[in-house]
Amino acid sequence: MQRSWKPEAFVADDGSAPFERFVVGLSDIKYLAVEIAIDRVLAVHGIDLVRTEWLKPVGRGLHEFRVRHEAAETARMFGGDEARPTTGTEKVLLRLFVHFYGDQVVLLLSGFDKGKNPKAKRQQLEIRKARRFLTQFKERERRDRTDL
Repeated sequence: MQRSWKPEAFVADDGSAPFERFVVGLSDIKYLAVEIAIDRVLAVHGIDLVRTEWLKPVGRGLHEFRVRHEAAETARMFGGDEARPTTGTEKVLLRLFVHFYGDQVVLLLSGFDKGKNPKAKRQQLEIRKARRFLTQFKERERRDRTDL
């Protein structure tokens, strides 16, 4: 299984890392589901996932990566070594906001647990936050290019 895309966590101008803050707050089962989904699905297939249930464009370069399976199920679907075993089961319905750029880098902006709050209003709020992070990232990239 060849990784084509390099996952990279976004760091805001204030030094915070919204994606990392999100995953740290997850249960072990959900954390492992995200880890396996990024490693075996997103990092391998990248933007090509847009034609599947895994990735939805939400406009202006922002995409919603949909994690709906526990780690073991994703491992069975996409191959490779079995995922680390976890005890128990848990419904996984996570949304990760990502941006593809540069030399096959996937920027991990933020995420939320849709299973905990499935309301459309919450999802729109999370999309707006992710768009702000993406705008900040693009502005910083522009500044860095002009500083050269």
